[in-house]
Amino acid sequence: MSGLVRKSLDTPEETRPFEDGKGKFELVNVDGGGVGRATFEPGWQWSKHVKPIVGTDSCQASHVGYVVSGRMHIAMDDGQEDDFGPGDFMVCPPGHDAWVLGDGACVVLDWQAYVDYAKG
Repeated sequence: MSGLVRKSLDTPEETRPFEDGKGKFELVNVDGGGVGRATFEPGWQWSKHVKPIVGTDSCQASHVGYVVSGRMHIAMDDGQEDDFGPGDFMVCPPGHDAWVLGDGACVVLDWQAYVDYAKG
């Protein structure tokens, strides 16, 4: 594909809901891969709302993303932990759990691992 490309996450090519209605993942595809917007609702936790979909013990996706709004805590399998909030850029390797902090939704844009994220 050459030239300009315009796609909108407001009209995604694919939407994947999380378990129990705790959010969704919206995806558009480009030649370089997928770009996704994940909306994690309050109470969302990877081990509760995505693990049943993918069947792994922890998230095995590698994420490179930007937190648009809300807050999220990420706990790596090796014990490292951190909180991410609006304006934070994150690199998160495979092997983690994550959950929303507070009572607002957390919205994250990710352009590395979302092609297969939350896909059974």
